Amino acid sequence: MATYNISYHHSIIHYNCNKSKSPNFCPNLAFKKPLIFPRKKLHISAAISKNLTEESAMASALIVKEVLPPVLDSSSEPPAIFDGEPKLYISYNCPYAQRVWITRNCKGLQKTIKLVPIDLKNRPSWYKEKVFPANKVPSLEYNNEVKGESLDLIQYIDGNFEGPLLFPEDPTKRMFGEELLSSVGSFYKAAITSLKKNRINETGAAFDDIEIALSKFDDGPFFLGQFSLVDIAYIPFVERLQPFFFEVKNYDIRGGRQKLALWLEEMNKIEGYKQTRRDPKEHVESYKRRFLVRFII
Repeated sequence: MATYNISYHHSIIHYNCNKSKSPNFCPNLAFKKPLIFPRKKLHISAAISKNLTEESAMASALIVKEVLPPVLDSSSEPPAIFDGEPKLYISYNCPYAQRVWITRNCKGLQKTIKLVPIDLKNRPSWYKEKVFPANKVPSLEYNNEVKGESLDLIQYIDGNFEGPLLFPEDPTKRMFGEELLSSVGSFYKAAITSLKKNRINETGAAFDDIEIALSKFDDGPFFLGQFSLVDIAYIPFVERLQPFFFEVKNYDIRGGRQKLALWLEEMNKIEGYKQTRRDPKEHVESYKRRFLVRFII
């Protein structure tokens, strides 16, 4: 297996790229450039010359089948904390935690980073007291410290652990990828706002922007052509929204959006993501509970 010598880490200051009240998270993809901390150049061993297409294939090939550990609640004893083994604290139902879980899987790190699932409705007290005072998931315990925030974590894991790289070197793709990462929150907010206001046309506008973004590069079906952290950042939300809109609103987000339909088809072939998916019925019921008042007959 190839060895990657990675010597950088970067962070993005995420903000709403569209400060207006429009539900379109980036009208006409006129993205504002995200603020990026200076980063060191990415150094990759000269022996590695594979492009991202090959790396994407590796991301699937590296998948290790695993038995998911049981969920820990207030009655559960804590795992060994700060014992040198990296741990990823998640909730199986949380889309933000799912991002980091997918990244771990696609890097082939199932035997390196231990999954520790938490019951968010009945959280163990030791999680806040001994692990992560913010008491949120996801969080990563590594090198005797704990980090949070899903977008920061997927980039951190990609840059600090072995495995196929999940972000391109090409400057044009990097810039567009960073813009998309800074805009994912606005996309989800637009979709949720359309639910709360029961405005299906605003839902369509949000997914039209996704269709446009997926049309940017023609060397693959993903946002940056090849599979990347951008796809990982968006898929947990689309996974939840798609069945809800279809069942409750009788609205297929794929209708008239060939790029989006193909993207979903290809995403569902990626083993690292497939292992994190929940039953669509669970998502529908969860969203019905959140927005129940909108759907009382």
